[in-house]
Amino acid sequence: MKKISILIPCYNEEANVIPMSEAISELFATQLQQYDYELIFIDNDSKDKTREYLRDICNKNRKIKAIFNAKNFGQFNSPYYGMLQTTGVCTILMVADFQDPVEMIPKYIREWEEGYKIVIGIKTSSKENPIMYRLRTMYYKLIKKFSDVEQIEHFTGFGLYDKSFIDVLRELKDPTPFLRGIVAELGYRRKEIPYEQPQRRAGKTSNNFMRLYDAAMLSVTSYTKIGLRLCTFFGMFIAGGSALVGLVYLIMKLVMWETFTAGMAPVLIGMFFLGAIQLFFLGFIGEYILSINQRVMKRPLVIEEERINFDEATNGYDK
Repeated sequence: MKKISILIPCYNEEANVIPMSEAISELFATQLQQYDYELIFIDNDSKDKTREYLRDICNKNRKIKAIFNAKNFGQFNSPYYGMLQTTGVCTILMVADFQDPVEMIPKYIREWEEGYKIVIGIKTSSKENPIMYRLRTMYYKLIKKFSDVEQIEHFTGFGLYDKSFIDVLRELKDPTPFLRGIVAELGYRRKEIPYEQPQRRAGKTSNNFMRLYDAAMLSVTSYTKIGLRLCTFFGMFIAGGSALVGLVYLIMKLVMWETFTAGMAPVLIGMFFLGAIQLFFLGFIGEYILSINQRVMKRPLVIEEERINFDEATNGYDK
């Protein structure tokens, strides 16, 4: 019997982990009886009762496993590391808040059985904040336009990944993995299934401006050169413009020596403008340097504090 792995990252999801575990168990008991399964929750140092509930769930069902991180290792490292701990013939990654519909799982497995190594969900619409959805659309189109590799619009990571692709991820040993980009760059031939993203079932999302900014900048620094190219182009443009303005002022002063007075206003405006441009691009270049620094340090993806219901003989990916 083939074993399907379901990986669910969670952070402060006390209202969702029990209903999610029940929904997955019921799905395999009613619609997917021909498959065995393992359900792995990887908790990113939750501050509520998530871990307490996960311990209780794992005690009641040996097919449900849990990994407790020693601290919060970020929204990318934890899911990626969890995928490397799975032991099934394929792994399905989904969130705990039901925004990734459980009913998509049979569709993914069906396409996987047809031969696709990667089957992913693509959001065609969403019941989240419409303004946020439009901003995401603009972001995806911008990244897709400037990226050196293919980018997948409205792909969150929700999907099925064959064991052979999980083995590829194990070999990468990337300390700052960006799964969405890796799937597009290194993934096998894939099947894309559209779906409408529902609203969060319960609780409050942990996403905030800084988390979204981190996601955006990781994509930019990993798969585009646009930031560095903008520095060069803006520098050339401003240098040329400054030279032209300086030449015009020199000519006007020579022609109208007694009457033309430039004053300090143009100088001050130019200084503030150039200073702002320099600070902006120093920050932009700093993002690239930060990305390089994180990769060079080669720190572990995750440090585990505890794992439940895992076979000690097979302790998973080397951290």
